[in-house]
Amino acid sequence: MVKDTLRRWLAERFDLEQIKGPLQAQIEKPLPKNVSWFHTFGSMSLFLFVSQVLTGILLLVYYRPTPGEAFESVKFIMTKATMGWLYRQIHAWGANLMVIIVFLHMLRTFVTGSYKKPRELTWVFGVMLFILTLVFGFTGYLLPWNQLAYWATTVGTEVAGAIPGAGEWIKTLLRGGESVSGETLSRFFVVHVIVLPWAVFFIVLFHLVLVRFQGIATLEPVGQEKKPKPGEGIPFFPHHVTKEGMVFYLLLGLLVTLAILAPFELGEKADPLQTPFAIKPEWYFLPMYQVIKYFPKLVGIFIVSLAPLFLFIWPFIDRSKERHPLKRPVAMTIGILVVLSLLVLGMMGYLSESKKTCPV
Repeated sequence: MVKDTLRRWLAERFDLEQIKGPLQAQIEKPLPKNVSWFHTFGSMSLFLFVSQVLTGILLLVYYRPTPGEAFESVKFIMTKATMGWLYRQIHAWGANLMVIIVFLHMLRTFVTGSYKKPRELTWVFGVMLFILTLVFGFTGYLLPWNQLAYWATTVGTEVAGAIPGAGEWIKTLLRGGESVSGETLSRFFVVHVIVLPWAVFFIVLFHLVLVRFQGIATLEPVGQEKKPKPGEGIPFFPHHVTKEGMVFYLLLGLLVTLAILAPFELGEKADPLQTPFAIKPEWYFLPMYQVIKYFPKLVGIFIVSLAPLFLFIWPFIDRSKERHPLKRPVAMTIGILVVLSLLVLGMMGYLSESKKTCPV
């Protein structure tokens, strides 16, 4: 009864048939047969983003972005606020898992050649999302205002200051002054909780529109793709939706399990007068951190800055029509070498000091 009343109320105000048509077409749109569990990484990334937003809102109820109150407010959340420890740990682990899942999503796209024509812009938006995910981690890292985060941010902004010409201006812009202070905390807070969520929201929206409009790439060469007809391929609903639902439950269970069994420590409150031993960035910045150590600072920054540039222009460099990984030996060799170098450099950076910083 209520359902019929609601439908009648909406029908008097909107053309439901005109709205229903496109929605029904998207729901019934068949997916290529090569779609597998690896194609759920994109939805997992979206799930983690939503989780970060929701837990972030809950944390904001008590968090205070000032040097005098930031550390104590996080401590209050973890020790006294109802379920605060759980929300904070899920937020912390969610940040780490989001970096991993977004990277795996890009890796799957690379392996299947899904960045090729006509999906170059879809890849470019994906690279933007990966970079913004790393920026999320960097800006959120300082917010607890603990000792290691304070000094790691100091080191990170010093690296930015080594950029020729605009380096000092960038460092001052990031810090809001000569050193990391309350002004830095305020700026990082605004970027982390306002600028980045909205930027990610709109880029995700564009990314999803392109994916739904262009469809998921097959393994056929460029220009020879055959879109599955109705009745062929894998139905988006309920088959793929059910698969994604199962992944969501598993991911939520993993987040809660990690939050309970492997919680992150808050550490000590930031002290600008006492530099702790073995300062280094969080694990997802360790490969870049290690590269910079092998070269003069300016050369190291130049080498590190080439990585995002190549990611952006890669679809326009790899002009071959083949998508199947076995038919792209050069591209796959480059991809394998890059992944191995990230793992090796990251491990070397991890082992180079005896202490590890704690994330947001």
